[in-house]
Amino acid sequence: MEISRRRLLLAGGAGVVLTAFAQPTRAGSITRDVSAGPLECAKRAELAERAIVARHVRSLWGLPQRELGALVWPADLVERSFGRWCYWWQAQLLDCAVDAAHRERTPARVDRVVALARGIRTRNITGWTNRYYDDMGWLAIALDRADRLLGVRFDNAIGELRADLVDGWNPDVGAVPWREGDNYFNTPAIGPTGIALARLGEVSMAGQLAEFLHNRLRNNDNGLIYDGVHEPGGSVDRTVHTYCQGVAIGLETEMAARTGDPVHRRRVEALVAAAGTGLTDAGVIIAAADDDSGLFMGILARYLAEAALSLNNSTAAHIVHTSARAAWSNRAEVDGLPLFGADWNRPVTAPSSTFLHLADAPTAASANASRDLSIQLSAWMLLEADHRLTAADL
Repeated sequence: MEISRRRLLLAGGAGVVLTAFAQPTRAGSITRDVSAGPLECAKRAELAERAIVARHVRSLWGLPQRELGALVWPADLVERSFGRWCYWWQAQLLDCAVDAAHRERTPARVDRVVALARGIRTRNITGWTNRYYDDMGWLAIALDRADRLLGVRFDNAIGELRADLVDGWNPDVGAVPWREGDNYFNTPAIGPTGIALARLGEVSMAGQLAEFLHNRLRNNDNGLIYDGVHEPGGSVDRTVHTYCQGVAIGLETEMAARTGDPVHRRRVEALVAAAGTGLTDAGVIIAAADDDSGLFMGILARYLAEAALSLNNSTAAHIVHTSARAAWSNRAEVDGLPLFGADWNRPVTAPSSTFLHLADAPTAASANASRDLSIQLSAWMLLEADHRLTAADL
């Protein structure tokens, strides 16, 4: 049920006022004195879930059945009131919540999926859609998985997102841009848009997006996918991100499964091999920085798992398992729950003080600890992928 614009603005203002008077709490002690267990992949994924729910997930402006994830922890006033808005991080949080409910369905987990989706819709103010095709692709993927795996639907949300993704098609270029009216055609938008469209029945258009990535943005020397291309002119941004390999693997996996064309299977194998050679360290997905790139490692892990599950790609499975073991072994703990770093190959080290700072105080980041929701989501995503592969005996 939607709420009126007037009620939304009143509730938002009240929520900000209430948050301003809310007292920040001490976050707790951080320690590297952690046990090896639990050994079960499902339990590790559950603990990552519990940590994010406890630290980041909170009610949106006091509204019923509406939640979002604070972008940092401990959170200051702006973050506690959701004054800063990051649509695609929330879509990834929703997708992880779907993972958890599918791993072990409980009423609380299904309710969380519903509350997070409604929170996104409410905080986005204008509806389900926005100007950015990468954002909308990610939300379409998460809502479609909630529908297929949990039977949870949100009116015509998926239809609205699909319509905007299709309308974003530029026939002169043969792809969708980063955002409406833009001339930058990048993998972070093309990949999730293609995955979403393939799953929503637009297989032909998804196939054209796969061709664009393969023919326009692939490095012929090492097989990795570049960030994007500016049109007109064809100036390529040759930056290589783990994220870009993840969505390219995901899109080619969808095409292989839906068309049966061996070309797509071969492309998946080549992309996985290239990522394994160029973007892992001792078999572990390489580190990213904070901010948006904190999500990049987890996205690669998610779609490596999809390649392993759909196409029985053992290399992809091995990278996920190796990365998950490293991330878990190198975690720290706060109040008994895991805290992960941006580099899964290095231990998360405790800050100099015994306790993390109060929410409204500056936080001195340790060498490999992060306050960002993005980095904690990456690890949760990784551990859910590890569980799915283990459950499938891969």
